[in-house]
Amino acid sequence: MRYNISQALCDMAARAPYRAAIVFPAGRDARGRAKFTQLTFQQLNALCDSYAHGLAQYGIKQGDRTLMMIRPGMELIAVTFALLKIGAVPVLIDPGMGRKAFLQCVAETEPTALIGIPLAHVMRKVFPKPFRNVRRFVTVGKRLFWDGATLAELQTVSREPFPVAPTTTEDEAAVAFTSGGTGIPKGVVYLHGIFKKQVEIMRDEMGVKEGETHLSVMYIFALFNPALGVTTIIPDMDARKTAQVNPAYLVESIETFGVTMSLGSPLIWSILADYCSKRSLTLPSLQHVFMFGAEVMPDVVKRFAKAMPNGKIYTPYGATEALPLTLMPGEEILAETGAKTLTGAGVCVGKPIGGLQARIIPISDEPIAEWNESLALPTEQIGEIVIKGEVVTREYVNRPRQTAEAKIRDDSGFWHRMGDLGYLDEQGRIWVCGRKSHRVETPAGLLLPVQVEAVFTQHPAVKRAALVGIGAYGQQQPVVILETQPAQSPRNEQAKQQLIDELRKLGEQHEHTRAIRAFFFHPSFPVDVRHNTKIDRLALRDWAARQYNSSKAS
Repeated sequence: MRYNISQALCDMAARAPYRAAIVFPAGRDARGRAKFTQLTFQQLNALCDSYAHGLAQYGIKQGDRTLMMIRPGMELIAVTFALLKIGAVPVLIDPGMGRKAFLQCVAETEPTALIGIPLAHVMRKVFPKPFRNVRRFVTVGKRLFWDGATLAELQTVSREPFPVAPTTTEDEAAVAFTSGGTGIPKGVVYLHGIFKKQVEIMRDEMGVKEGETHLSVMYIFALFNPALGVTTIIPDMDARKTAQVNPAYLVESIETFGVTMSLGSPLIWSILADYCSKRSLTLPSLQHVFMFGAEVMPDVVKRFAKAMPNGKIYTPYGATEALPLTLMPGEEILAETGAKTLTGAGVCVGKPIGGLQARIIPISDEPIAEWNESLALPTEQIGEIVIKGEVVTREYVNRPRQTAEAKIRDDSGFWHRMGDLGYLDEQGRIWVCGRKSHRVETPAGLLLPVQVEAVFTQHPAVKRAALVGIGAYGQQQPVVILETQPAQSPRNEQAKQQLIDELRKLGEQHEHTRAIRAFFFHPSFPVDVRHNTKIDRLALRDWAARQYNSSKAS
């Protein structure tokens, strides 16, 4: 079946040529007020055509994997759609990824072209080996001592439409990378058919309507907006440093452009909720906000709901390898499941959408080659969540072992092992209890982070808690690491011990936390680059092991 997501941009340019497609920051005036510039759908489509003509003449062709190292903004979206029109395959890597991980990702994807800012070209000159297959070099900005061409040089003045490549739903469309929360990020291959289904789900089941205005706090999802007929508002923020976002700038964008929707990590909405609460602000234009990227706790939903009186909150579930998978209404969390979350039931993420199927299978770290329905566990029993459907990707780039560990083949496709542990309830809803790699197996049984941490984070002095296990599976010692609220951080050993005693009393109220006796204090949890929300429990586990062994030795 023929399909190319870039055709939707051409259609929008014809249907609503003068509607704003992208609005992006252009500095601030002397009084600190934001300045913006924009492109209409017609202008964006024409810009994509001009880039596509130039890049194709330069030698980038259908099927070429093209490494993108462009800062979030107009060029990123325009060049991405230009490549899609050619039928080339954009390779999208997070801007905040560390150097070692970045170079490994480049080597694995084996790109034949590079389009990037000057720093990207400096890196490929300093570390040439991962770029050994690259034959086309395009600089976004000023080209200095390296070869290739600049994007400005390749941009043609012709207004002739570029013919959209006749790709099919089975053709490779893009490569995106996992966040790397449990190791080096992995390249995930998207087909045009996956994009087609994702657009359908966002439009038909998530309620994203043509003509909406999207505040793009997670820039990667802005790439769907031209296909949905949605205006993209690029906020004044550093995409690599979500935790440092200025909420005043987000409110400014929402109020200036009447933003109707946004998607982002719970950290963003927690920061914005605090800002609005302190100033008695509401954001009446917001119609729907999607919180995802890490477990969304009921408190975040409750606090942000007060800031959007005319809209609804949803907490979809998914991963880079398969998304979106479920849709959980915020009012259902506040009315029912949130209370269960706080007592250790896990986080309910709702029922599968888009015709997807969900099962729970026994916990195992071993590959499963072929699906058998006998693998499926009954409701309410904890195991690994597996998903099958049209948005499920099939492989990692040049990672056969990881592909074998994550994919289960059956007669009509693949099941993806989410790497999350949880269960299905009687209503068919998925409850997430924690990552498989973060499970703690003690002599007394299994402990999972989401279930345990929800109990201890109810203490007003605790900002975040992280469960880790020290030792070998089956004999692990459970330890809870604490990051306290700055204003309530214990100042001395006596205060620390008092807080620990209070937390032990909290834990004694629940069977699954009753045996946890070890607590350590950490100044600031390490988190993932993409969302600045996912706790790096593996790093904390190693840190806690050193603390634990040191305390035993003394």
